[in-house]
Amino acid sequence: MAREAWTVKFDANVVASFTDVHLAHAVKIVGVSDDRDLVAACETAAQQALGEKASAERSQPYYLDVTHPQANKGTVVTTLSKRLNIPPEQIATIGDMPNDVPMFRKSGFSIAMGNSSDAVKAQASAVTDSHENDGFAKAARKFVLRSVSG
Repeated sequence: MAREAWTVKFDANVVASFTDVHLAHAVKIVGVSDDRDLVAACETAAQQALGEKASAERSQPYYLDVTHPQANKGTVVTTLSKRLNIPPEQIATIGDMPNDVPMFRKSGFSIAMGNSSDAVKAQASAVTDSHENDGFAKAARKFVLRSVSG
């Protein structure tokens, strides 16, 4: 917990169980563990248990974020599409984690980073190199700028 508190710059609010009092004020519930397989298993269990009532996705291999069902990156794509008057089909998205998949589904073209899991890659229109090998820049050059310049 010390590492997480340092990262987010506030202390955790540890509770024995979630009550309506806790949940009435919660914006996001984050589960954190160094056991990455356990976090992945918790993601699957939370998705099955919560269904459409909440969004449960990993934002990092060691984070499980549980939010309102509309508080996800897919909703961001839809909102920006409306506000900027850009059809979703003309929006490209790029990501590397399971919490990026909802935005992949709402955008016209989605790009998974090379360091993504196979499950995330399978949800994308294309795959680029890893973040360690300039995957974002390569994707922008190959998939975005190419269509603008020619």
